Amino acid sequence: MRDLLEPLLRAIGQLDDRVMVGVLVQSVLLSLACFVALYAGAIAAVHHFETFSGWLGWVADVVATVGAALAALWLFLPIAAAIGSLFFDRIAEAVERRWYPTLPPARPAAMTAQIWDGIALGGRILVFNLLALVLALIIPGVGLILGWAIAAYAMGRGLFVGVAMRRMPRMAAEALYMRNRLLVLVQGAALAFAGSVPFLNLLIPVVGVAAMVHVLDRALLRVSPAQWRG
Repeated sequence: MRDLLEPLLRAIGQLDDRVMVGVLVQSVLLSLACFVALYAGAIAAVHHFETFSGWLGWVADVVATVGAALAALWLFLPIAAAIGSLFFDRIAEAVERRWYPTLPPARPAAMTAQIWDGIALGGRILVFNLLALVLALIIPGVGLILGWAIAAYAMGRGLFVGVAMRRMPRMAAEALYMRNRLLVLVQGAALAFAGSVPFLNLLIPVVGVAAMVHVLDRALLRVSPAQWRG
């Protein structure tokens, strides 16, 4: 089990890196800003449609506040993944500089492509989270487990393919994912769990990307350089 969690443990162990600290501060500020905006938006939306007064209004306010917090927390995972994608190159370079200095330089995608990929990643995770929510409501208990598994898949696959595309075309990245699904999904499962824990979820954009860089390096050792170098 430790071997499966080694990428994640290495990523956490590098949080003292100066570059990682800088990225972490920026991603945390962006994540908090998004969380506050989501929370405020949810509260405003509920109050806009609220028609109760007196004690019913007070109850509605409490329910709205709790519901808005849960909605913001539920939406946090896709937003954190999208934010993390903006820092792919800086995080990956810091990890490779410490752990894999012999790797050839990567070819980062254009900023517009990175932004689009980040939005797409967040959108996919949002859709999967919607499916997970429906399952949790239809079959309580089992639905929560299925929802966690779905989030693990979306987060793990999305981050791995995004990191891998720094060094290879999308089709090659997808093929490499298929050959390393277990290792990728273990990291995704841990990240999906962290996404439901307040404050711990703030580390997802940095730790998630860094962990996938380690997964990618392990995966590249099993293929010919001609298969992935551009």
